[in-house]
Amino acid sequence: MILFELKCGHGHLFEAWFNSGEGYETQAAAGAISCPLCGDTDVTKAIMAPRIRRSAGAADEKLKKLLVQGHEKLAAVRRYVEANCDYVGNKFAEEARRIHYGEVPARDIYGEASSEDAAAMSEEGIGFLRLPVPSRTDS
Repeated sequence: MILFELKCGHGHLFEAWFNSGEGYETQAAAGAISCPLCGDTDVTKAIMAPRIRRSAGAADEKLKKLLVQGHEKLAAVRRYVEANCDYVGNKFAEEARRIHYGEVPARDIYGEASSEDAAAMSEEGIGFLRLPVPSRTDS
C-alpha cells in the first residue's frame, strides 16, 4: 500500500491509499478518483515529502552498544575515584584551595562544587576535573 497526497483541479488537497503507483495511474486515467470536497475527477499527485519508516538498524544497535560501553567506563571511573581518593563532599572547593595553597598536605580528593566555585577555582589556577560520573545503580 502507498499513500499519495492528491490535488483536484480546484486546488483541494486530500490523501488516498493505493495498492501501488501503477494502481493510482490506472484509476486516475479512468477518472475513478474524485475529490471528497467537490467531486472533481481532474486529480493529480501533489508534491509531498516522503514518509520513511525508520527501523532499528545496525546504526541504532551500534549506538546502543556504545552508550552501554560508555556508561560502564564511567562507572569504572567512579569506582576508581572512590577507592583511591578522599571524599570531601560539598567542601571540595574549600579543600582544593587548601591543598593548592599548601595549607594541608597534597592528596587526591573528590566531592561536589557549584558552577560558581568551579569557575573561581579555574581562575585561581587550581587544577581539577569535572567528571560526568553516572549515579550508582547498586541500590
